[in-house]
Amino acid sequence: MDSDICVVIPTIRNPDCLRTYVQNARDHGFETDRLFFVLVTEEFCDTEGMEAMLDEEGVDGAIFDGAARDEWFADHGAAEYADLIPEASHAQTSFGLLYLWANKFEYGVFIDDDTAPHEDVDFFGTHMENLAFEGQIETVSSDERWVNVLYQNEDEHGLYPRGYPYAAMDETVETESTYVDDVVASQGLWTNVPDLDAVRILMDGDLQGQAQTRTEASDFGTDFVAAEGNYLTVCSMNLAFRREIVPAFYQLPMDDNEWDVGRFDDIWSGLFLKRACDVLGKQIYNGDPLCEHNKAPRSTFSDLTNEVHGLELNEHVWEIIDAVGDDADSYAEVFEAMGTAMATGDFSDWENGAFLNYCGEFMLDWLDCLDVVESTEAGRVPAAADD
Repeated sequence: MDSDICVVIPTIRNPDCLRTYVQNARDHGFETDRLFFVLVTEEFCDTEGMEAMLDEEGVDGAIFDGAARDEWFADHGAAEYADLIPEASHAQTSFGLLYLWANKFEYGVFIDDDTAPHEDVDFFGTHMENLAFEGQIETVSSDERWVNVLYQNEDEHGLYPRGYPYAAMDETVETESTYVDDVVASQGLWTNVPDLDAVRILMDGDLQGQAQTRTEASDFGTDFVAAEGNYLTVCSMNLAFRREIVPAFYQLPMDDNEWDVGRFDDIWSGLFLKRACDVLGKQIYNGDPLCEHNKAPRSTFSDLTNEVHGLELNEHVWEIIDAVGDDADSYAEVFEAMGTAMATGDFSDWENGAFLNYCGEFMLDWLDCLDVVESTEAGRVPAAADD
């Protein structure tokens, strides 16, 4: 069987997490031949050990440190776009998107290396079922036009996820049952350490970056989608998606920039994707399969340092993109409209507003890069068959 699922794992600490996901697939009868693993890492990591792990697990995959990524860009005639992928940043997941796009995988899965699947749930199978889902599902909206993906037990734990705007808190939630038939992304949620920003972690009384309040499977009820016109946080630690969304799902360069903005790469890419979904009549499925998030202890103040420079911008990015792209009929067209709005807007009233202009330029370069990569692949001469 040919691989049709590209599994992207950004890792510098725990590549062995791959083993638990492969074992979960085997335990539940999911065909591991469908999986191709792309480990995005750095040159200071043990890439030879990662290669050996793939061999030991009997799965296909590729390892890309910085040098290998540069070689890949050059080989695809896209060397000028290599800076789309930042070094030593979670936003390196975007390289996985490029690899998936070039090799025409039908599906992608993002996995963070500090997670593990729940043993009693078919991780990959559930994500594939979600992407194929057609039927009635709970649809969530609020008077703030934001959906807290932890809303189902929010009265008990009081949690709002990383990236949820502070201005949209204390919302009034409404739910109804709606028929959906075009799911393009499946966001699995998480038990154990909740995905919170540093301010909320500090308010929860934790100085080790983890939060004192933890989530359990019982905190999550039925699966759901956010209603059209409502935004939500999309975390890429446990996420499956269709190839078609790649043009509108770029993970922006974070951490190494003159404004020191970090930790919003997957959050803002989720906003871009939700806007594109609303324009094109698509849906993002949320809920199962849950994963266990085992975030390692680290200074909450270190995370705060990375986040604080973008906190005000995060309150407004969704408003910028919500105003454009209505007439688009493709992911690329919606993303181009959003990128242009970001690149050309005047955001001087906000702290570090120029960072949004910087991001907009990268968004437009992303679309150009996809075109170059696709045309390069289309122009390759197929290898001659053996006699």
